[in-house]
Amino acid sequence: MRSTKRTVLLAVLVIASLVLSACGGAAPTPAKETVVVEVTKVVEKTVVVEKTVVVEVTAVPPVGPKVLRQNFGAGDVPTIDPALSSDTSSVQVVDSTTVGLTRLEEVTSALNPGMATKWDISADGKSYTFQLRNDVPWVRYDGAKNVVNKVQDCNGADRMVNAYDFQYGILRTLKPETASDYAYVLSFAVAGATDFNSGTVTDTATVGVTVVDTYTLKVDFNEAAAYNANIIGLWVAHAQPSWVIDGSDCTDARGDRWTEPGFFQSYGPFTLKSWIHDSQLSIVKNPFWPGTDAVPQPKVDEVVFSMLDETAAFSEYEAGNLDSTSVPLADIDRVKADPDLSKQYVTAPNLCTYYYGFNTQAPFVDDARVRRALSQSIDRQSLIDNVLKGGQEPAQWFARPGLAAAPTMADHPDLGIKFDVAAANKNLDEYLAEKGLTKDKLDITLMFNTSSGHKKIAEAIQQMWKTNLGVDIKVTNQEWKVFLKTIRDPIGTPQIYRLGWCQDYPDANNFTREVFIKGGSANPTEGGGINWQNDTFQEIVLKAAVEADPAKRLELYAQAEDILVNTDAAIAPIYWYTRNTVTKPYVVRTFSASGHESYEKWDITQ
Repeated sequence: MRSTKRTVLLAVLVIASLVLSACGGAAPTPAKETVVVEVTKVVEKTVVVEKTVVVEVTAVPPVGPKVLRQNFGAGDVPTIDPALSSDTSSVQVVDSTTVGLTRLEEVTSALNPGMATKWDISADGKSYTFQLRNDVPWVRYDGAKNVVNKVQDCNGADRMVNAYDFQYGILRTLKPETASDYAYVLSFAVAGATDFNSGTVTDTATVGVTVVDTYTLKVDFNEAAAYNANIIGLWVAHAQPSWVIDGSDCTDARGDRWTEPGFFQSYGPFTLKSWIHDSQLSIVKNPFWPGTDAVPQPKVDEVVFSMLDETAAFSEYEAGNLDSTSVPLADIDRVKADPDLSKQYVTAPNLCTYYYGFNTQAPFVDDARVRRALSQSIDRQSLIDNVLKGGQEPAQWFARPGLAAAPTMADHPDLGIKFDVAAANKNLDEYLAEKGLTKDKLDITLMFNTSSGHKKIAEAIQQMWKTNLGVDIKVTNQEWKVFLKTIRDPIGTPQIYRLGWCQDYPDANNFTREVFIKGGSANPTEGGGINWQNDTFQEIVLKAAVEADPAKRLELYAQAEDILVNTDAAIAPIYWYTRNTVTKPYVVRTFSASGHESYEKWDITQ
């Protein structure tokens, strides 16, 4: 009997080895195979083959990690340092590898707990006391062993993320020597931060960030604003590893190189695995992230980001080498008509604004009439209908409708700037007559970051300026990382430049005030960006920030917007975004409204 049992067991194991497998995202299609099974019996202690059965089974590839393949766009990721990040690619990595005190839900924009389990607000609304989790370790990826390890301190104990790490991160972002482009957000919000960030005061104790105990952090704000908890959850206020950046008794100081593979330490749902500059970046699942309702443990094991132009990325998607990507402008009609691609195509809301900024101190565009003429001569609806084709909306002002206190087309249909060729020519003719110039003397250049999509938009608007104004505008481009530096250069900022802005938190303050007030993201104090100052605008947005009445707040932002895009025409709003993407059927995903995906919520099902 022993021989019979063994023969049948072997046959069963042959079949089981072929069928008991699961596949990851890049797995090939299962194939059919045949297996010969001998059914035996024992006759007088001799094993006899009674019959032979041919069984067809499905051969499935071996089990492998779930690897999600994505694309960032052309050019290297500028940085993954929380203090220095200011663009969507950089912030995507930071938000995937670290978690703030609070966390914005990517679809609804609701505010959720992050590293803070709860927080108490003082009676005057200006002081927040955050209670932190005590079960989250710092981790680092070991490339030699292909494993994520906990980080130990000098005594061999696990380093746990704590209030001191958050205090250090906030103060490091604010230090003048860090030169954080995004420090202005904390500077505007946190008590004492403006003077510290400017270097007027050097004592860190004057900044309203206090460690109450190891897992309790108190933050004092300048204003009793509803969005305070949003701001302190932003990536620039995430915990940062002081012992890696500045060094400790048992760790060498890595300085600016701390973000490189091998040195990088983090604590979020993912950590950095590899970064081949200008080519590819990979983040890997952190097995020590405990998971929360807002930030669960990742379902995918790794996310690999390519750095390709959207046209090349779409070709890779069609070849099966990417799992999701944006649809290039030139391919939208084809995708919509294709029986398969159309099922993978989604147009999703996106709380972002596409605009052209004017260097208001540069030749020719230093006059509001020229800037206004250029903006009025852009046929935004035609651009959407004939070039973009993705359900975008013409933008008459900057703050995307849908944000708290932002104007909408329903309540302010005539606000801002509109397509008006006659008015555009009147503005330009007045300027030319006053200056004694002719149109051929207007030497103006538009710069965009390298992208086939931005190129098509720039060329379409360039033609509108030629047709509607009779003006020849030059267009040029730079790689993303270089471009970001150029448009903040006090001397080198181009006359006109392309940029977009997506919500950090869902309030008009994050758009109208934080981007364009003097010292804001697109209007640095030292020059660069739009290089613009309007005292009335400043007063209005500061008043709007603390106004408690929602209707009054909205009207204040409407007034500010009209100054920004019409009276002074410091920018030309172009359109309010939608997201036009294709995603493979085996990918389960969410669609973020902010441009930063929560990959810990994605999955691969095949």
